[in-house]
Amino acid sequence: MPAASSIHFHSELPRFKLGKQRVLTQWLTRVITASKKEPGTLTFIFCSDDYLLDINIRFLKHDYYTDVITFDYSEKKIVSGDIYISIDRVKDNAEKQKSTFEDELHRVMVHGVLHLLGHTDKGKGKQAAMRKEEDKFLSLLS
Repeated sequence: MPAASSIHFHSELPRFKLGKQRVLTQWLTRVITASKKEPGTLTFIFCSDDYLLDINIRFLKHDYYTDVITFDYSEKKIVSGDIYISIDRVKDNAEKQKSTFEDELHRVMVHGVLHLLGHTDKGKGKQAAMRKEEDKFLSLLS
């Protein structure tokens, strides 16, 4: 029997509201099932740079800003986890990449899911492979 899946979106920012939640839920579910896994419980937490920096310091012992931190609770083929995303970093990255905020947000969301699926971006070759996977799955988002 397949696992009960649920994808939740939570914002620690009073002025941020994620749109198209149903579409994004369907898309992220397709990303997981295309990887021959089953969606479990995923929670996306949208926050500020400072909020995510505090998590990075406390839990990962890294004292720098980042756009996404993923905590993996997956078991066997059931993909579950918490994905924290800094809206401040997404905005900055979108400007640097000459992309829209929405496109960059979707890239960071799928990046977090790819980590839950076992992909890594540590090392130059792996960064390029991760970007290729992001692009592949971004193309599924309609």
